[in-house]
Amino acid sequence: MELSQPTHLSRRAVEDHSRQYAMFTLVYPVISRRSHGLSLGVNLNPDKVCNFDCIYCEVDRRTPGRVSRVNVNQLYDELVALIRFVKEGGLAKETRFDGLPPWLTSDIKDIAFSGDGEPTMIDHFAECVQTVADIRQAEGLDTTKLVLITDAAGLDKADVKRGLEILDANHGEIWGKLDAGTEPYFRLVNRTTIRFDRILKNLLETARVRPIVIQSLFLKVHGEPMPAAELSAHCDRLTELVKDGARIKEVHAYTVARPTPEAFATKLTKDELEAMAETIRQRTGLPVSAFE
Repeated sequence: MELSQPTHLSRRAVEDHSRQYAMFTLVYPVISRRSHGLSLGVNLNPDKVCNFDCIYCEVDRRTPGRVSRVNVNQLYDELVALIRFVKEGGLAKETRFDGLPPWLTSDIKDIAFSGDGEPTMIDHFAECVQTVADIRQAEGLDTTKLVLITDAAGLDKADVKRGLEILDANHGEIWGKLDAGTEPYFRLVNRTTIRFDRILKNLLETARVRPIVIQSLFLKVHGEPMPAAELSAHCDRLTELVKDGARIKEVHAYTVARPTPEAFATKLTKDELEAMAETIRQRTGLPVSAFE
């Protein structure tokens, strides 16, 4: 079953990225097209705190988060329990995953730090990463990646850098957000007080140390896709990063998949997204994967 051409059953599983699963608070399973299969999410922001307020973010920030701080012992217990549940074939018996082939619900492609906010904002990020890395090793998940999905604003923090080093030593990968090519469009889409040049600097410095993936969400704003000039600027930023020494493994171009907090923020069609991805390929020479 190809994730790029999901059936009704697999589409339901792919589009459901709920971070509330069973009795767990900090971990959850999803079928991820970008991960090419089963991803176990680690929610380091159950408090819903984030330094971005993206117009496309599906997190409901009107209701308070469940807990204010990640307890490392709880994280350990929950993740071990979920991993063993997966290994025992538990997911295949869940209605949400019904009808999927066994490999899709038992082969853990990655464990991703991705939750209700920005993972790098917590003050014990490195400790949490080490805990997950220790579990990965103890559970024999040799081929399972550790993935940090980040808006890149906190990649310059000392504790985060220590966490990145732990990722490097444990089959880790960083997916850094770059949704814009200019400061005005960055503020329009990501709605943050953080400067765009800080994001670019953090991506550059991080990618000079190890290869990273750039993740770019493209959408329509008030019915209009990203203007051609803005997409051109986005390509320029990528080209500049590479020229200055950034190692970019791939660009993930994707669009809105779930309900957004702003009615004017809507998804691109498959053809529109692929056209943008092709522009990036042609302009930058980088490999680009498009995920509708």
